[in-house]
Amino acid sequence: MPAKQMLPGRRPSAVRPKGRTRPAAGAKRPAGRGPLAGVRRTQQQVRKAWDRPLTAYYLILGSSLLITVLGLVMVYSASMIKALQLGLGDAYFFKKQFLAALIGAVLLLAASRMPVRLHRALSYPVLAGTLFLMVLVQVPGIGVSINGNQNWISLGGPFMLQPSEFGKLALILWGADLLARKGDKGLLSQWKHLLVPLVPVAFLLLGLIMLGGDMGTAMILGAILFGLLWLAGAPTRMFVGVLVFAGVIVALLIKTSPHRMDRLSCLGATEPGKNDLCWQAVHGIYALASGGWFGSGLGASVEKWGQLPEAHTDFIFAITGEELGLAGTLSVLALFAALGYAGIRVAGRTEDSFVRYAAGGVTTWITAQAVINIGAVLGLLPIAGVPLPLFSYGGSALLPTMFAVGLLIAFAREEPAARAALAMRQPRSGWKRSGPIWKSMRRRVKKRPSGER
Repeated sequence: MPAKQMLPGRRPSAVRPKGRTRPAAGAKRPAGRGPLAGVRRTQQQVRKAWDRPLTAYYLILGSSLLITVLGLVMVYSASMIKALQLGLGDAYFFKKQFLAALIGAVLLLAASRMPVRLHRALSYPVLAGTLFLMVLVQVPGIGVSINGNQNWISLGGPFMLQPSEFGKLALILWGADLLARKGDKGLLSQWKHLLVPLVPVAFLLLGLIMLGGDMGTAMILGAILFGLLWLAGAPTRMFVGVLVFAGVIVALLIKTSPHRMDRLSCLGATEPGKNDLCWQAVHGIYALASGGWFGSGLGASVEKWGQLPEAHTDFIFAITGEELGLAGTLSVLALFAALGYAGIRVAGRTEDSFVRYAAGGVTTWITAQAVINIGAVLGLLPIAGVPLPLFSYGGSALLPTMFAVGLLIAFAREEPAARAALAMRQPRSGWKRSGPIWKSMRRRVKKRPSGER
């Protein structure tokens, strides 16, 4: 049959298949076909993934693991010159930190597997043991003074213990259990039950810490106390009153100590000043400034060659900025932000009051300590002498912090939706399956004719 002739003057492009019509002018494009459809789909996928039950679990586990591993790398890089100057091996401080990290990993795993009722049962023994050790610190001949602060107990050889670091964990566990029991009885609406005995015990811990001169740890403990009161629903006027009282005490402690006044005067300093009072603060800024975008390279720091004091402890963030640059410091900040968000998410989604208080207290502890440390390195806050959590050198600080991270992991696993999601991911091999399914498989095999497999 001859092909159909095209009408003269008509373009081939004008011929359209049957059933397809051109959309009218001004008509909206179908959903999913616009230029922003891909962006919308990506946003929906990210939001869906962010709202999954195990998001907080993976954020806590992943961010804490990355912070600890990166901290071990930076401890080795920042401490090798100091170790060689002391006549020790270049990996001396790294080996001690790595040993503490291994012990901390065991504590983290144990805490993440403990049921909530066991955590509550540990609250009073942990508090009593911590108070006993903090009293021993002040006994002459037992307590050891380092850099003017008597907050240490010698364990023999090069190993030291700082009980005040465990005071943070003790206050969180005991305070969360106390507030949860009072909340179950409906007593938190009365101010005397809200403050007593939580505030007196917290002040007892603060007093023992301040006897050793460690104001940085006292500030962290005060932040934990305020966090617990905030989570318990303290009235605004009561919260402000306690905050003003604490502010007055801190101001008096700073005013009566020339050393603390010197630290306060170094805020925003760009020169070491008279008698090099601001030497550490200024050289911390120098280290950050010389790092640039991507740093001078791992191990290539100049400030750690005796210019920057405490390069592997309180000012390890400055060495990170010098060797890894802005990209490295922003990565550390992002990891702490992820850990803090996950902790807030766990505290906000639980129906267990103890979990809410404990998760909020741990999140307050880690976040406040990171802000105080990084703020001091940046010259925005006075140098408080607190380590960067999970990152700086120091086993006494690392062990309770990793146990606290284990608490967050346990609480994230205890969410009903997360528990169901984890149960769905159990291995399906026959020897790990439940009894009825395995028995039914055996019955099916027996019913087959002989000779079949």
